[in-house]
Amino acid sequence: MILTSVKQDDPILRQKTETFNFKEAPVDPSQLAIDLYETLMSSSYIGLSAPQVGLPYRAFALRTHPGIVCFNPKVVDVSTEEIVLDEVNFSFPHLSFPVKRPKKIKVRYAEPNSIVKTVVFEGMTARYFLQQLDHLDGILYTQKANRIHLDRALRKKKQLERQAKVKG
Repeated sequence: MILTSVKQDDPILRQKTETFNFKEAPVDPSQLAIDLYETLMSSSYIGLSAPQVGLPYRAFALRTHPGIVCFNPKVVDVSTEEIVLDEVNFSFPHLSFPVKRPKKIKVRYAEPNSIVKTVVFEGMTARYFLQQLDHLDGILYTQKANRIHLDRALRKKKQLERQAKVKG
């Protein structure tokens, strides 16, 4: 089922999610994984967290090969090398700005069947894993932006929205 995204001012985006309890699961984790991944695949984005669709669960989907859904993710190690790249976000359409993140991370997460995996990610997968983890911790990606870059991105977004209204 394709889930509906919350508005960018929804309080759920600023709340830290609780650990997903597989023994007393509030929802079927397999169905949650399917819904998150289907919703992600219906968009052009790389990652989608449960809070972005109004669900208070510590889970997110990533468009990787193959795609993954992570429950209770955590970072266990990060590289010292960092990269600054533009990021976009499902909850903030048309808002792009540079964010500095580690190039490589070692992470641990549970799959929908509750089996825990430890994996090393680098590049864009590492970047979007960290962005989705921020969502689960109630941290908006706009909080990661340099004020000058954010102001420039907001002006550009407003200009694009005005242009879209003129065309529409």
